[in-house]
Amino acid sequence: MSNWLSERFKDLVNFDGMVEQVTAGKTCLANKDNGKTFILGDAAPGTITLPAVTNTGFKCKVIVGFAITTNGVLASAEGGNMEGALMVASTVVSVPAAGQINFVASAENIGDEVEVESDGTYWHVRGSALTTAALTAT
Repeated sequence: MSNWLSERFKDLVNFDGMVEQVTAGKTCLANKDNGKTFILGDAAPGTITLPAVTNTGFKCKVIVGFAITTNGVLASAEGGNMEGALMVASTVVSVPAAGQINFVASAENIGDEVEVESDGTYWHVRGSALTTAALTAT
């Protein structure tokens, strides 16, 4: 078995690297970051920018893992193509052609989360947050 193939097989059966702590923003790479869980792990976690929406099947999850003092952002590379719904403090919040999801400082709770998946045209968004205004779509 070639080195490349054995390394790829190891990646498939070993989930090392499937969770990444984000402390200063991140630009996602389509093949390397597909399926990852990103943990916002700093008071100022920055912006996580998704790859082009045309990467059909790309998906990731972002979880608040630290009491943030500056908003964290999950952003579409193109803007205006995020659709779905967020459950925020027992209220459904629409995500209508948004360009980004905001993890709002001081309203967030450790464990708030958002998942996105691309169908090649839209980022389908779903997420949940404990407190009012902890997640917003803009």
